[in-house]
Amino acid sequence: MGEKLYTVVEDGSIVTPQGFRAGGLHCGLKKTERNDLGLVLCDVPAVSAAVYTTNAFQAAPLKVTRESLVNGSLRAVIVNSGNANACTGKQGEEDAYRMRALTAARFDLAEEDVAVASTGVIGELLKMDRVESGIAALPEQIHPAAEGAEAFSQAILTTDLVKKEACVAVQVGGKTVTIAGAAKGSGMIHPNMATMLGFMTTDATISPDALQQLLRSTTDLTFNMITVDGDTSTNDMLVAMASGLADNDTLTPEHPDWEAFAAGFGYVCQVLAKAIARDGEGANRLIEVRVAGAECDSDAQAIAKTIIGSSLVKSAMFGADANWGRIIAAVGRAGRPVNPETVDIAIGPIAVLEQSRPLPFDEEAALAYLQGDTIHIDVHLHTGSGSAVAWGCDLTYDYVRINAAYRT
Repeated sequence: MGEKLYTVVEDGSIVTPQGFRAGGLHCGLKKTERNDLGLVLCDVPAVSAAVYTTNAFQAAPLKVTRESLVNGSLRAVIVNSGNANACTGKQGEEDAYRMRALTAARFDLAEEDVAVASTGVIGELLKMDRVESGIAALPEQIHPAAEGAEAFSQAILTTDLVKKEACVAVQVGGKTVTIAGAAKGSGMIHPNMATMLGFMTTDATISPDALQQLLRSTTDLTFNMITVDGDTSTNDMLVAMASGLADNDTLTPEHPDWEAFAAGFGYVCQVLAKAIARDGEGANRLIEVRVAGAECDSDAQAIAKTIIGSSLVKSAMFGADANWGRIIAAVGRAGRPVNPETVDIAIGPIAVLEQSRPLPFDEEAALAYLQGDTIHIDVHLHTGSGSAVAWGCDLTYDYVRINAAYRT
């Protein structure tokens, strides 16, 4: 993704871009003492864009956020974890609007300046007394420094084991522009828009249409190419906010530095997407599937996601079993054109199939490779120039244990 076009900011966070502050606290929605209410705040109106879940049952906060984004601008995003506020009817909608109104009043904003996001258990009403108390206490927790970003990142987690952050710097017209992101996601991950919840910040000056188009196209190549369990959440949402405080010439696809900005934006999204796949519920290993030689990119994407989403492939990877038959079976059922006589497959450095014919390979070497924490599966179809990459994780006993007791 054009690594030479941007510089990775190793200690960067969502508050590294100019104009952003963040924070979080524990208000009592989670049974543990982990933070469960967070806020990202921009000091100025930020050009903003979002993509949302394609699940037919969309949580109440998504309706509120769509309304807030009608004019393409935001100042804040209020987020709670521990409760999805999904499938909660009229009361759930009223609660989401109440979260927006309370946040706007507490930070002296217009209501339409505030987006709302929630994640957690579906079908339970928010404990609004706790949410209201939390929002009232938030201003003292909002900081432009690293502790604010840390508190926010912790506030959006549910079954996640680790926070997910990334940040880069890009030169645009001689000005340094920063792009950052934070995300959560561990289970119910098979996005058809974004991730469970994702938040992007940048101090770039960019047109609203350009930001929306970039967000959507980048999502298709990153967040939409991960899967943990094949389930698309009711709450998936990815929001991007641009403060414009880097004071660069307005970015559009015609700008001479657009490629660099898009590459940096794509890098941040890819890091977050891979972190979600690696942190899949109960997962031991990150799996990366690379498909080449398809008739077109969309065919390669469909095949890569079918492989990465196969429970049999994921189980084989958990067992460190080089069972390539499960991989080729997934290729064949993906519903895209393939030539059954021309498929090559390699598991890491070990070629197991050539021109759809099995190759002898060292089982001990394969076992040793598959016991590592990252597994690469390469599939070449030899029918065209289409390619794609997808990410997922192995399927372990712990995934069942975690989800068997999610509500309890």
